[in-house]
Amino acid sequence: MRKGFSLITAVIFLVLIATISALSIALSTQSVKQTSDIYLKSQAELLLRSGTEYALLAMSGHDYSGSCLNDINMTYNGQFDINVSIMYIGNGLGGTDCTQLGSDIDTNDSNRTVIIDTIVSTVDGVVTEPIRLHRRTIQKP
Repeated sequence: MRKGFSLITAVIFLVLIATISALSIALSTQSVKQTSDIYLKSQAELLLRSGTEYALLAMSGHDYSGSCLNDINMTYNGQFDINVSIMYIGNGLGGTDCTQLGSDIDTNDSNRTVIIDTIVSTVDGVVTEPIRLHRRTIQKP
């Protein structure tokens, strides 16, 4: 009777140790994935700001006599797609192809105001859970 009880106790102890080991391995792999996801999300947030600033820079150097700057598409490091859409508010913008939201502006200070939509998303196959961030700003270039 005593040998049987010792055998059952040993089996229960082994199952308990195996369960704790499996749990620790699962938690360690989850923390590695979570760390990489946080890193990629932080990088996407920085690219979101940079995409907006790049659009302002591109607008300041653009010649509006022929056409307007409506879209800017970029890829960063083969991991992120950055898409910037520019919509104009004002009159006398110069180009006929401007994405214009309104032209009934009362003051010249408000003329040629832009709404910039910046979308940063991961390229397919980079991560298991895709990252997609959107930022909308109103700027006066």
